[in-house]
Amino acid sequence: MNESAVPVPAITATAFAATAADAPLTKTTIERRPLGPRDVLIEIEFAGICHSDIHVARNEWGGTKYPVVPGHEIVGRVAATGDDVMKHVVGDRVGVGCFVDSCGECDPCVTGFEQHCLERVTATYNSVGRDGQVTQGGYSTHIVVTEHFVLKVPDGLDPAAATPLLCAGITLYSPLKRWNAGPGTKVAIIGMGGLGHVGVKIAAAMGAEVTVLSHSSAKKEDGLRFGAVDYRATTDPEIFKELRGKFDLILNTVSVNLDLDRYLSLLSLHGVLVELGLPENPLSLRAFSLGNNDRAIAGSNVGGIASTQEMLEFCAAHGIAAEIELISADRIAEAYDRVVASDVRYRFVIDAATF
Repeated sequence: MNESAVPVPAITATAFAATAADAPLTKTTIERRPLGPRDVLIEIEFAGICHSDIHVARNEWGGTKYPVVPGHEIVGRVAATGDDVMKHVVGDRVGVGCFVDSCGECDPCVTGFEQHCLERVTATYNSVGRDGQVTQGGYSTHIVVTEHFVLKVPDGLDPAAATPLLCAGITLYSPLKRWNAGPGTKVAIIGMGGLGHVGVKIAAAMGAEVTVLSHSSAKKEDGLRFGAVDYRATTDPEIFKELRGKFDLILNTVSVNLDLDRYLSLLSLHGVLVELGLPENPLSLRAFSLGNNDRAIAGSNVGGIASTQEMLEFCAAHGIAAEIELISADRIAEAYDRVVASDVRYRFVIDAATF
């Protein structure tokens, strides 16, 4: 039994919620469940703003359950624990990412791919939990999460700048690890926004030779500072001739429909393009683009709990964190508009003390 465990009833948390697709987020209160034996109560310090939060708050993907409290990039301190919690104690700095529960018994769950739970993973917000209640996310003062889905935030990470790693970090780390990015490999990152800039840092730290492919050269200085050895503006058609067949791995972080045939031509023999962005329309490509050089196109969906913890340890060891703009809660609407306008370098993080 965890000696720090104390009985904690349901608590009322202050939160910011969207009540309709066209309504700004407003301050409200929500009820967090009482601690079960394996639960952890977290007092939230920081909550990242992911573009997914905006899509859900504005019902751009459909299926939003209002009122909704977004936020799946969460860092805070353990405030209390259930009787059977063993991994965390009061005072620990911890994090929560994109999901907060799964069945724990299917093959994906037991092999470390909880995000692909066959019984349906429970997302951190806008998802129906196994108790039948709709989950509410990190734009709040407190959250209760099952122990297994609570991650340790290493002391070497700045907690505010580490917050986006809970989504952006693992989204890039997972495919880089799966496709063996490292010394001797050439990696291209398409887009250097909230996802891409973290990917450049992680890929470079893994030892890969990194090139940024962006629509303009506006962030070239940053890209080279983050570890890229080359930075190309894709508005120049000549780069597709110059870089043909160069890369072992390409990660596409942008959510617009690209000419995939052009980008696939940049892959070397057995090269892989991993689609991480979520464009509005179906992907389109020619079969010949895959057959030439035996290329492949793949997808990736964040990572499991063990992989996410590994990513946090890796980032701490290599001094990697997101580039952030820390804001107060009264600036959420402004931040949403600026994210949509690509007017942020590179991630917004909300100071939960302002809730």
